Amino acid sequence: MEAKAATHNQTHFFNRELSWLEFNQRVLDEAHDPSHPLLERLKFFCITGSNLDEFFEVRVADLKQEIEGGSVTRSADGRTPQETLTAVTRRVRLMVEQQFACWRDELVPALAAHGICFLDFPDLTTADLAWVEHFYQSELRPVLTPLGIDPSHPFPQLLNKSLNIVVQLETTHAGGLRQQLAVVQVPRLLPRLLKLPRADGSRAYLFLSHVVGHYLGDIFPGTRLVGYWDFRVTRNSELYIDEEDMDNLLKAVEDELHNRRKGDAVRLEVECHCPPAIRQQLLEYLNLTEADAYVIDGPLNPARLMAIYEDSPAPELRDPPLAAPAPAALRDQADVFAAIRQRDILLHHPYENFNCVVELLEQAAVDPQVLAIKQTLYRTGGDPRIVGALMTAVKNGKQVAAVVELKARFDEANNILWARRLEEAGVHVVYGLVGYKIHCKICQIIRRDDDGIRRYVHLSTGNYNPTTARIYTDVGLLTCQRDFGEDATNLFNLLTGVCQFQSMRKLLVAPFDLHERILVLIQREAAHARQGLPARIIAKMNSLVDPQAITALYEASQAGVKIDLIVRGTCCLRPLVPGLSENITVRSIVDRFLEHSRIFYFENACQPEIFVGSADWMPRNFFRRIEAVFPIEDGNLRERVRQELLELPLADNVKARLLQADGTWQRVAARRGAARHRSQHELLAAAATPEHATAKPRARAAKSRFPRVKLAPSPFPPPGKATG
Repeated sequence: MEAKAATHNQTHFFNRELSWLEFNQRVLDEAHDPSHPLLERLKFFCITGSNLDEFFEVRVADLKQEIEGGSVTRSADGRTPQETLTAVTRRVRLMVEQQFACWRDELVPALAAHGICFLDFPDLTTADLAWVEHFYQSELRPVLTPLGIDPSHPFPQLLNKSLNIVVQLETTHAGGLRQQLAVVQVPRLLPRLLKLPRADGSRAYLFLSHVVGHYLGDIFPGTRLVGYWDFRVTRNSELYIDEEDMDNLLKAVEDELHNRRKGDAVRLEVECHCPPAIRQQLLEYLNLTEADAYVIDGPLNPARLMAIYEDSPAPELRDPPLAAPAPAALRDQADVFAAIRQRDILLHHPYENFNCVVELLEQAAVDPQVLAIKQTLYRTGGDPRIVGALMTAVKNGKQVAAVVELKARFDEANNILWARRLEEAGVHVVYGLVGYKIHCKICQIIRRDDDGIRRYVHLSTGNYNPTTARIYTDVGLLTCQRDFGEDATNLFNLLTGVCQFQSMRKLLVAPFDLHERILVLIQREAAHARQGLPARIIAKMNSLVDPQAITALYEASQAGVKIDLIVRGTCCLRPLVPGLSENITVRSIVDRFLEHSRIFYFENACQPEIFVGSADWMPRNFFRRIEAVFPIEDGNLRERVRQELLELPLADNVKARLLQADGTWQRVAARRGAARHRSQHELLAAAATPEHATAKPRARAAKSRFPRVKLAPSPFPPPGKATG
């Protein structure tokens, strides 16, 4: 049950939605940064757009529902839902203007200078026109569906985030001329950018919507085309499922996914040349107001421009490829179980290769001494190796249980597909606890070693997803300590069976004791500071929202505790306020990799404790999700975490920004003559040092104590990630 909100002063908190928008601004700022290779700048531009899509689908949709429900409940910063929405709208408009100015004034000219051009029909050669004509007739025309709008043809139910063209036509009717509107949806399954086949190898692109527009006369014969304009609708994409009143969660989520495409509209984007009268008609059809309309001077849905990033062969325009080494403790080690028995192993991705986790599962799947495997799956991704290993383990007679979170936002369809495949293969698939998302990242392997049964545990801050493991920074731990094994067993029993939560020996688990334990740890530092003992807190997370945790940090600051927070995204804490938080700094790092790890350091009077896990400090993580946070107990690993994962980001004076008391973010100013520190680049450089570069990959089948069996391939192609 969620804890009662703390009593707090509204001026002590930043607004959650506005704080998130400032994070997205920091992402956009990277698109402006000429120190990034050009295609990396394009990537940041695209991410800004996809981030805004999700923000409208979820956060703005929630605000609108609160307003429609008559809510006047104030947020921690004192705003009503309507006041928050008004502020959000004003901030997003400014961001969108900057976003597309970056596209027009910086990215397009820079791409053109490198031979990457965006053309329209007046720019095409005779050969280009012939190719486009063939493409239209053979691939595009057959899938286009013109949709008239009149009393017998109501405004169509347009799919969420689909690109459409509103067409103004003039027709002859009863001896006179009449203007009417029609809509053509740009096919989602065709590439939004068409690469023209140039003999000289140049990279010239044509927007698919321009091709559709060019041939509208063919699509609407017998009419006069007055004009046409691109537009796009964003809809409420939250899933509304009453888990208390259902028989089958899998079926309920599956059914609700169909409703997501048809949720209430929350945003209309139109190209800048669209007449205001046409825009107003679209708003009326969608039950929106002018406040919900965003006029775009550039391509709608920037995320689709990632095709250029993925298509370009120019290595000089992107970051150098990352060849992450295996963790030192696993190099030249054929038997990962033997390595774990020697000592706990810390994993730091993507600077260390995630393949070691995949290979652990693969080895467990074919090891005759392994009896059972239990694993949580939050975002499965499209890589079949992990689920393939679980399927293979079943074929080899092992007990396998997978806790699949069906409600992982925007990965629901993927997870449903994989859950069905796992069930068909004989894996025991469960969906966790009613009313809670299963967000913890944990895998347990039960093995009969020569000296008895032993439980091997992998705990992590990140998902079992090899794709995101290459672009997210995450921390994992491999251990076979008895207490961790017992905790993992009890946690899986809670998730898969009908039992009560049992107190853990090592793990901090939400929603049961994590919130209380975090508050106690903060309060202990404050007590130490009052006694004149060394006291310090360093906390790295994605989001800091929980009012009680923030209030506890304020009280610790006032007691004299030095507090350094590294918060990638939303931060509702107001730092550097005299008498309140002058001992608190908040910084954010946005760079090549998405900072995703959650790490919490407590000085504890020179007996430091470090905890790592899946939970941010947000009410949803503390009270509405199953989360697992675990201690780093090995002294060497603890020191490595402190220096490499905490102190190094705190020293960053290139990509780090500091949050000010007024809510603005400022670049960290390097002192005159001080060395430049870019934490992610320094970690990349460390990964490429000679001892890493010359280390041979861990031996596989040749040195294994048992024969390596080829994993059975999935009988289906990997599922594709749902796209807008």
